[in-house]
Amino acid sequence: MKNIFLIITCMFIISSCKQQSIKRMPYPETAKGDVVDDYFGTKVADPYRWLEDDYSPETAAWVRTQNEVTEDFLSQIPFRNQIRERLTEIWNFPRYSLFSRRGDYYYFFRNDGLQNQSVMYRQKSMNDAPEIFLDPNKFSEDGTVSLAGTFFSGDSKYMAYSISKAGSDWTEFFVMDVESGEKLDDHLQWIKFSGASWHGNGFYYSRYDAPEGTGQFSNQNQFHKVYYHAIGTPQSSDILVYEDREHPLRNFRARVTEDEEYLILSVTEGTSGNELYFRPMSQPQGNFIPLVSGFDNNSYVIDHHDGKFLVLTDIDAPNYRLTSVSVANPAAPWIDVIPEKAELLENVSTGGGKLFAFYLRDANSYVLKMDYDGNIENEIDIPAIGTARGLSGRREDKTLFYSFTSFTTPSTIYSYDVENSRSELLRRPELRFDPDDYEIKQVFYTSKDQTRVPMFIVHKKGIVLNGQNPTFLYAYGGFNINMTPSFSASRMLFLENGGVYAVPNIRGGGEYGEEWHKAGMLEKKQNVFDDFIAAAEFLISEGYTSSQKLAINGGSNGGLLVGAVMTQRPELFRVALPAVGVLDMLRFQKFTIGWAWVVEYGTSDNEKDFEFLYKYSPQHNVREGVAYPATLITTADHDDRVVPAHSFKFAAALQELNKDTGNNPMLIRIETDAGHGAGKPVSKAIDEATDVWSFVFYKLGMNM
Repeated sequence: MKNIFLIITCMFIISSCKQQSIKRMPYPETAKGDVVDDYFGTKVADPYRWLEDDYSPETAAWVRTQNEVTEDFLSQIPFRNQIRERLTEIWNFPRYSLFSRRGDYYYFFRNDGLQNQSVMYRQKSMNDAPEIFLDPNKFSEDGTVSLAGTFFSGDSKYMAYSISKAGSDWTEFFVMDVESGEKLDDHLQWIKFSGASWHGNGFYYSRYDAPEGTGQFSNQNQFHKVYYHAIGTPQSSDILVYEDREHPLRNFRARVTEDEEYLILSVTEGTSGNELYFRPMSQPQGNFIPLVSGFDNNSYVIDHHDGKFLVLTDIDAPNYRLTSVSVANPAAPWIDVIPEKAELLENVSTGGGKLFAFYLRDANSYVLKMDYDGNIENEIDIPAIGTARGLSGRREDKTLFYSFTSFTTPSTIYSYDVENSRSELLRRPELRFDPDDYEIKQVFYTSKDQTRVPMFIVHKKGIVLNGQNPTFLYAYGGFNINMTPSFSASRMLFLENGGVYAVPNIRGGGEYGEEWHKAGMLEKKQNVFDDFIAAAEFLISEGYTSSQKLAINGGSNGGLLVGAVMTQRPELFRVALPAVGVLDMLRFQKFTIGWAWVVEYGTSDNEKDFEFLYKYSPQHNVREGVAYPATLITTADHDDRVVPAHSFKFAAALQELNKDTGNNPMLIRIETDAGHGAGKPVSKAIDEATDVWSFVFYKLGMNM
């Protein structure tokens, strides 16, 4: 045993020596201002406030210098090119979306492997050769303009589609004639958080007024409005359908039921909770009728059928139920169609005159086919541990489609014969690795307050639990978002080189319903961090890894998670990768759509909320002289969801206060012409993955 210990110790020393061979450029001097805010008697300095101005020449110069320092470090990693080459190989396989029938055609998306954007195809039958219908790669030379959504008219004569430039949440709408493929003159702008819902010769959509000045990527979004656009008319003549001048921080989304009899209006003032209203399409000037009032619950109209709305709701049902609501008398008792049960009813889709109930059992999918009275007809055959999506279509459809994916299986497409309840494999990706080489398991561990938390663990078969396996711990933990099994080509590089990938289903998500979500909100947010820390401690105690072999990652709200735990328990991790993170918890609500997160986080404008936000805010808990994990922050210049100032200021604080704490670099990688993540071209995705994995491999002592 002593010899084994000596060997492991020597291996660690050698690995550490290798890491010291890279000479890092000095961090740039980040100017410090004298801004001090007073929060209910607590004075809080904000020396890097000037970095919030993403259009200033000073910020642009800072970004350039930071990228130079990061590139200099990464360029010295000897196997960086090998990582890029292998990632490109793994990424290069055909990928398919679900099929959907519209009119005389079946539509789907396909990516040959390395195309920057997936191409939209169509075919008249499943046996016909497909033809290109819309190629987003022609929107721009570098792939930075992406297709954000497609929306067919009820008669399938037109298709509206939205595009996003450089990953922005701002979208523009265009319209195509479906038969000819001709793009019409219609062009709508300043649209955000909206689809297009057709009725008659036009569609409903939501937008903001055009932003003033240069702050379109950071200014607070206010006064969302619903409009109706008629085909062939300028946007200036669109009809205002709904606005609320008394509540500037609310969002509105209008949707027409499949039978086009009712317009449903959903109103939100945050990321959780909504009001519902409806109006008969026969009364376009009539008032909206309340269906659900108040913002304490989440409710969604799934369908209108036989004079009743089918509403998926968590009212009196934290695991959700499907109810039948009388259109003539919405105040009458709601009747359960699918009652609440112990497992989460994640979604209900409709198609072929049937209901498909998607459940989560410990974050794994299972799907039940039902009639409109809620009677179970059969369970869909799901291949293994993983995630199922789809089974959505129109009432007359006889064939529907669904997908299955897991940690080692890209999206596999199946057709489903509704009448005969029979599935058929349509598209299975051809891979440049063997999924059978890997093991997927689910374990349960105990968090700080004794809460039982599930975690997926993926690794090569035959792993030795000697505490020396490089491990990548990823989570999200917020906004009722479920972390179910999913595939990443990038992640396979880590797994095939002996890595362990772990995903805990921590509180704040919705895997166990709204109670699980609320247990990680507001003043209970520390539960989220405790769950993640406990996951790391479990992996170490069970012999999977050690603190010196453990990397952590999360994006957006997950970036907050990484920032919080690395400042609370810096000794527990070797590498920290906060991506596009919410890192300044005292000012997030002042930018773009950040105000909508107040329902999840609270706000520093409230004294009670300020106390717990200040306690864990990553930006305000960076301490001088602490040896933090090697850190690579990633963000993008066009991120108008979580503005890059969060990452800028966090990087500046880490660099300023930790210049002399050892060999752990504090770097930031700032992508240009990119946003929060959606629509990122494959070329940029590979570039970013190359840099992130090079950093991880190097700091964890891995080799290619």
